[in-house]
Amino acid sequence: MSISRRKVLALGAGLGAIALTGFKSSIAFADDAAAQAAIDAFAGGASIGEGRVSLTAPEIAENGNTVPVSVDVESPMTDADYVASVMILAEGNPNPGVVTLNFTPMSGVASSTTRIRLAKTQNVIAVAKMSDGSVFMDKKLVKVTIGGCGG
Repeated sequence: MSISRRKVLALGAGLGAIALTGFKSSIAFADDAAAQAAIDAFAGGASIGEGRVSLTAPEIAENGNTVPVSVDVESPMTDADYVASVMILAEGNPNPGVVTLNFTPMSGVASSTTRIRLAKTQNVIAVAKMSDGSVFMDKKLVKVTIGGCGG
């Protein structure tokens, strides 16, 4: 049996059509429980307080691919009292954990700015763990617009 170029092209076109129409997948988003489980694991059983953490994010993000966020934590950053780490989460992303930042007293300040990707309108959460084991949190709702329309 010989295979001609015409048969190869027809087979390729058929496989391409099946791949485009027959294998549809949907995006799986994390739920609030996954984000809460990540926060609980990060906190290590400590109660989560408010204050000391300041999360800055836009109220409306025109492009969910590059959303600027910054986090600042009030701390003297001395050997006795400093910010050990900060975790940023996006509740509605397929994987809620975005980044974990580690600090030392030599950092001087506990502050960072980055850009994150958001799949849809959702809460962005910053959780800070201090050197004494205390944990603080701040949360902002970011509306992601799609094609210039509010989401």
